[in-house]
Amino acid sequence: MSERLDTLKKARERMVEERDAHAKVLAAPFDRDKAERARAKFVETQGLIDAIDRAIAGEPAGSP
Repeated sequence: MSERLDTLKKARERMVEERDAHAKVLAAPFDRDKAERARAKFVETQGLIDAIDRAIAGEPAGSP
């Protein structure tokens, strides 16, 4: 696996962990301020995960 692909996969893993932390806040008892911030960060982080997925898909399978 190329170093670039490995880096993208590690970045994706890290962003999934961050997204999960925001999901936990959203699943907790409602606190308006926390929920609004967590919702915005969740959506932003999911967009980043989607972008990383597209980058991974665009990497050649046997790239050096």
